[in-house]
Amino acid sequence: MKKILIIGAIGQIGSELTMALRTIYGGENVIASDINNAASEKFLKSVTFEIIDITNKSAIVSLVKKYNINTIIDLAAILSATGEKNPMLAWNVNINGLINVLEVAREHKLEQVLIPSSIAVFGPGTPIECAPQETVLHPTTMYGITKVAGELVADYYVKKYNLDVRGLRYPGIISNETLPGGGTTDYAVAIYYDAIKYGKYTCFVKEDTRLPMMYMPDCLKATIDLLQADLATLKHHSDFNVGAMSFSVKELAESIKKYMPNFQIEYKPDYRQAIADSWPNAVDDSAARKEWGWKPSYDLNTMTQDMLKVIGEKHKKGLI
Repeated sequence: MKKILIIGAIGQIGSELTMALRTIYGGENVIASDINNAASEKFLKSVTFEIIDITNKSAIVSLVKKYNINTIIDLAAILSATGEKNPMLAWNVNINGLINVLEVAREHKLEQVLIPSSIAVFGPGTPIECAPQETVLHPTTMYGITKVAGELVADYYVKKYNLDVRGLRYPGIISNETLPGGGTTDYAVAIYYDAIKYGKYTCFVKEDTRLPMMYMPDCLKATIDLLQADLATLKHHSDFNVGAMSFSVKELAESIKKYMPNFQIEYKPDYRQAIADSWPNAVDDSAARKEWGWKPSYDLNTMTQDMLKVIGEKHKKGLI
């Protein structure tokens, strides 16, 4: 039975992944942790939660021993936009924290480590229309640099120490549960909240900006599918492209207008435009589909319907 420690559990992905894994493996086998407990009271009451700093290796060791952990999912990260404001913090958390996790896993003979990557690994030189699985990786942000380095370090531990390390390059993740967390693709989440609350949205990238995106249910599915995949079927390990949909901001706004005809949007691009422009507008995820059967379930319109329904209900209840 897996005994899973999730580091970075109160973030956008972590909070929902924690609950999904508890359903599969049982609450006693999934331990949530983060650098603080700034999560909802409902979340904290429903999970076993520990405060941990990923840059403190001994703290990780303590939790591994306390709960007999055999699997670590490292979601702790300083994202792209926040990372440009504090590059050294991004390096410390994203790389030094990662190495701590890998060393703990090696020294204590853990069964598995999952460390997500990101489309931020791409940059100038990557084919803009559809990023291949194997391609040039010249990111323009510290976040992207740490993700490239993280993929290489993780694969080193696979080859050098025979450690089962896995990772997938998340596109922009869209969720109706948690608010944006400092990423360049945050506009694709915030637009829904502002549509419900104000009937309008001011976007920080241009209307023709097109990026790979994924709805949270598919993100959780991809993560769990990779976690459970037979190691023998994997030729890649820490760098799987995963795709679901790609759309421009204008297309996203038009999707919302199908259900909210009076919705309005204006565009005021800022420094995040340059980050978005450095990323491809789609990814080739044929390796993930072939090696572990990846297949998304949502497209833009089915996602929009669900987002507006859930956020609208929350707004009526005064929860947002």
